[in-house]
Amino acid sequence: MATAKRDYYEVLGVERNASEEEMKKAFRKLAFQYHPDRNKEPEAEARFKEINEAYEVLSDPEKRQRYDQFGPDGVNGGGGAGFEGFQGFEGFGDIFDAFFGGTAARTRQGPQQGRDLRVQVSLTFEESVFGAEKPVQVQRSERCERCRGNRCEPGSQPARCATCNGSGEVRRVQSSIFGQFVNVATCPTCQGDGQRIDTPCTQCKGTGRERHVRTLSVKIPAGVEDGTQVRLTSEGEAGTRGGPAGSLYVYLAVAEHPLFTREGDDLLMPLDLNVAQAALGTTITFNTLDGQHTLHVPAGTQTSDTFRVKAKGVPHLRANGRGDLLVTAQVTVPEKLTDEQKRLFAALAATFDGSAPPDDDKGLLGKIKDALGG
Repeated sequence: MATAKRDYYEVLGVERNASEEEMKKAFRKLAFQYHPDRNKEPEAEARFKEINEAYEVLSDPEKRQRYDQFGPDGVNGGGGAGFEGFQGFEGFGDIFDAFFGGTAARTRQGPQQGRDLRVQVSLTFEESVFGAEKPVQVQRSERCERCRGNRCEPGSQPARCATCNGSGEVRRVQSSIFGQFVNVATCPTCQGDGQRIDTPCTQCKGTGRERHVRTLSVKIPAGVEDGTQVRLTSEGEAGTRGGPAGSLYVYLAVAEHPLFTREGDDLLMPLDLNVAQAALGTTITFNTLDGQHTLHVPAGTQTSDTFRVKAKGVPHLRANGRGDLLVTAQVTVPEKLTDEQKRLFAALAATFDGSAPPDDDKGLLGKIKDALGG
């Protein structure tokens, strides 16, 4: 008595309303798992046949409709579909190619882009802010000037590879219990090129490329940061078989500045003030990256008070305008005082509790400011 067949939807592990794509995905996974050439378990071959039988029926809309309506008896007189659905393939190797994309190149190798290169350029802080033009030395492969990348001595041409007849691939037919299948591999003679070079170029030895050391001028835009990458298209390694050159990536290393630090497009700098300047206020002139700038410091300035100087920061890299300069006060208390300074500070301290006599018309704070050189 014949053993009843399992439900085809159960075999593939899908629901009865599964879409064509869902069934194809399930079949691919199971067929790959149970193919006898990969799976040596005793039941793998039978399971594999069952999976193919189920998919052959359910992947055909007309057969699927008959199966859903009448069951296995509605398909080929009892569902014995076997492998008829794969008669158009040359073997299981072609089934795999149809579903899994194959494992070897099917066409002769074409043009290939050259390799990208990377160099690093050091910039001063000022160069990163205002931009610069820097020389860069790069060692790279370039198209041979003598054969212009053709690899042949001028006056000669490449010939078709006899091993692969110019296809760049070789095919080997193998047999299995499921029939013949074709294994495709890159031609070992021409390495997939499809051509042979009988008269190699004497300058590049038939490679089509030669090494050179070049010095390039790289324009660094204003406003770049440490770690910024500048791409120079077509300045990398030369391509092969007529392919384009790669790119040169220039990585920028920006040195630190002894006074300024960067926060986005703003510049930060500290401003040292003595206690008299902070208490009484002052006008102070200091250096910026653009030259000298004069700032009015109001009376009563505290440590960490910040003053914004508009448009004295870093130029915006991809827009007009500049960031700002943020000047932060740092009030310094002197560690050593002269006798006169001590006397004046003592007199000042007495004024806070009202015990000190009235001072002269110059004012005690003014004298302290003079004493501190403010």
